[in-house]
Amino acid sequence: MNIVSITAGAASMYCGSCLRDNALATELIAQGHRVTLVPIYTPTLTDETNVSQEKVFFGGISVYLQQHSKLFRMMPRFLDRLWDSNFALKLAAKSSIPTNPGFLGALTVSTLKGEAGFQRKEVRKLTDWLRTEPPPDVVSLPHALLIGLADPIRRALNRPVCCTLQGEDLFLEGLLDPWRAQSIELIRSQVEHVDTFIAVSDYYAGRIGRYLSIPDSKIRVVPIGVNLNGYEAGKRTLGKTFTVGYFARVAPEKSLHVLAEAYRRMRASGALENARLEVAGYLAPEHQAYLEEIEAQMNEAGLGSEFHYRGILSRDEKIAFLRTLDVLSVPSTYAEPKGIYLLEAMANGVPVVQPRHGAFPELLSRTGGGILVEPGNLEDLAAGILAIYRDRSYGEDLGQSGARGVREHYGAAQMARRTADIFAEAASGFRAPRAVRANSR
Repeated sequence: MNIVSITAGAASMYCGSCLRDNALATELIAQGHRVTLVPIYTPTLTDETNVSQEKVFFGGISVYLQQHSKLFRMMPRFLDRLWDSNFALKLAAKSSIPTNPGFLGALTVSTLKGEAGFQRKEVRKLTDWLRTEPPPDVVSLPHALLIGLADPIRRALNRPVCCTLQGEDLFLEGLLDPWRAQSIELIRSQVEHVDTFIAVSDYYAGRIGRYLSIPDSKIRVVPIGVNLNGYEAGKRTLGKTFTVGYFARVAPEKSLHVLAEAYRRMRASGALENARLEVAGYLAPEHQAYLEEIEAQMNEAGLGSEFHYRGILSRDEKIAFLRTLDVLSVPSTYAEPKGIYLLEAMANGVPVVQPRHGAFPELLSRTGGGILVEPGNLEDLAAGILAIYRDRSYGEDLGQSGARGVREHYGAAQMARRTADIFAEAASGFRAPRAVRANSR
């Protein structure tokens, strides 16, 4: 198949959606398909070989300028090249332009309007370019926040459009009204322009289907998959110190503060001895104070020397970090649709302790790689961690089970094969939009 896959860059952050999109494209190519991975907003950042093309559409600077100035909406395209270059986009990614969804309501609504929004010039740049490329069998959107592109692409190419569902609700719920309500309604009104939606978990298929009024008949599920190269369960380097790990974005919704409090309570009660809490993951500038507060609380408890933030890790550093952990826990307060970090930990033989919500129950049911605890319950979270601390062989059994389960159910190869089947189904059942069929006579 010839596949055009659009992926949304996240500036300088290792984004779970970008990692998933890149791993999928890489594996589809390995399985013999032609894939053009097209970044929008900014170049993508991955910790693996990046297979996306260099040209970026909907450049973040252009999108921002066109949102706020009529002049830039009318400016000739050749001038846009100044701020659409990779150099300019990478430079802008390091600036302090707000990325919190609370600031992005008007921009989200405009983008969802597609050709009727302020970014209509960007829509036409993309569709004009797509017309010059070899006709694809299918075009894939990275999330429903870009559903405004579905109808223009279908009409331009006479090809089906699929759309991945992988975390839109968290962003939408962070918008301020009236932008939130308008965004949801705009998405719902354009569901008909997407041929097939692909949810990354069974949980999310049900959750986002209801939230965005997507019919069950339009949703398929393809479990998230990870590249397993270099992940080996038998190479953990555990020492005498029991190491509790956290590997995810350092942000309130991921709840590092909850894990840190549970850790302090376990140490204060004497239930946990000779231990440390190791943390790694992306830290946005707006969350620096959040991390500093956790560090201050650890210092006040006399545990500052046991808490370490290791920063953003490369793939090799990530693997080395995970292999030092006795247990990993990211006690998110929101119900996550993916949980790539759990798959990465379990693939390296690390047992996990997670809240019983979102996609976590199905991940652990299929892998057997960890313990589920009551969401928001510090005592239950501590009990799960202590169960592994008190019985290392139990933790080892969980880790080995998780490693086997990830390889059986959550490899990138399985994800790519299932996705290719769904793309083929969409292509074979595609009916051209009425206007295109009329013009083709």
